[in-house]
Amino acid sequence: MTATDAGDRFAAARAVADAVLFEGYVLYPYRASAAKNRLRWQFGVLAPPGWGEASGEHSFQRTEVLMEPRRGAVLHAELRFLHARRRRVQRALPGGGFADTGELELADRVLTAWDEGVEERVTIEVPVTELAAGHTADFTVAGREESEDVHEYGRLVGRLVHTREPLHGRVTLTAAELPGPYAALRLTAAVDNTARTAPAADADRTAALPRALISAHLMLGLDAGRFLSLTDPPEWARAAAGSCGNVRSWPVLAGRDGGADVVLASPIILEDHPAVAPESPGALYDALEIDEILTLRTATLTDREKREARGTDPRAAAVVDLADSMPPEVLERLHGAVRSLREVTGPGTPSGEADLLGEPGTPWWDPGGDRTVDPDTDRVLVAGREVGAGSRVVLRPGLRRTDAQDLFLHGRGALVEAVLHDVDGGVHLAVTVDGDPGADIRREQGRFLYFQPDEISPLEDA
Repeated sequence: MTATDAGDRFAAARAVADAVLFEGYVLYPYRASAAKNRLRWQFGVLAPPGWGEASGEHSFQRTEVLMEPRRGAVLHAELRFLHARRRRVQRALPGGGFADTGELELADRVLTAWDEGVEERVTIEVPVTELAAGHTADFTVAGREESEDVHEYGRLVGRLVHTREPLHGRVTLTAAELPGPYAALRLTAAVDNTARTAPAADADRTAALPRALISAHLMLGLDAGRFLSLTDPPEWARAAAGSCGNVRSWPVLAGRDGGADVVLASPIILEDHPAVAPESPGALYDALEIDEILTLRTATLTDREKREARGTDPRAAAVVDLADSMPPEVLERLHGAVRSLREVTGPGTPSGEADLLGEPGTPWWDPGGDRTVDPDTDRVLVAGREVGAGSRVVLRPGLRRTDAQDLFLHGRGALVEAVLHDVDGGVHLAVTVDGDPGADIRREQGRFLYFQPDEISPLEDA
């Protein structure tokens, strides 16, 4: 496969990876002075070894996935991360030379000190047959210092000094056959920060970031063959998938058009075949979940705030310009989108179906619009026992699909309040947790925690 083919293969994954790469890069209101931008880059930070272990920062990540390569297959890997480029602001002195300053105010922007993120890539191609012996790729990113003069109305008023520290790292790829009759392999990909110098163990995070691999994630592709989903593997591979050990990495299928030839190993939790919403007008660095409100809020910034945002970072400047120039029809698209439709029954329903309809005019998504479901009386079979409103259960949240905070509820007792059916045919149990002092308020407001049937174990009914 040519380099161009490899790039096309990763195109869909790279669009999602960009959101991961810049997750929390510069949060609204997109100014260096904002409190939320004082502690940046929360995901995928591979710090220099020997620093930060006590504070929760680590120097490596490991990905394990299952794959079924065809004869002659080549594995393509692309490691992407941000390299912190520290920016100092200097003011031009009347007699010549420059002096550091807290900020440099210009007519169109306010320049301040800031850590910019420069994207770095490491690409690897290796025949799958060579992975049994292991393949190691060491890489170095050179450090440098650059300066950029700042002019206003044709006059030199200052300069920006950009400094990057050298980075050193290693990618190790190995593959081992799975036991049994299936021609499948377990692929292990490890990424290590191998910095040759590191800040003191008690140095703060700001001192360590210039030598860290920031927002590190890995894309893996096969030119012949496929990867297996760890979330929904075939039955024969379920045990092997469950034994895959992923450390600070969450691998999901990410091939084009739902293909299984690409895996994105992300530092944040994703689902198989993640995609950027087509309505999104651009990167807003807030997880792509609240584009409309972020755009509206950005448009309400004062002129001074917009100038500071434009001077904080070129990406922040692009966000401000996007909000200022967005046509009404583009903004309207952010207000909501229908991903799929199903037939809605109405007048003229064939005989025998009319008794299933709810009250006339009831929305199709309202439980009252379908007499075949009733959250208060419906029951679902779990481990051979019927569970419904009033049932006592023990919570067993699924490790790969639940909210991270739900994991703290593992093993806790709960009371089922309702059995709900979503529009896709899924079943969800609304519960209140034993010992929750706000349980009565939750019932009054109809705000519950929700788990799927295979995430609970039934106890005796209340």
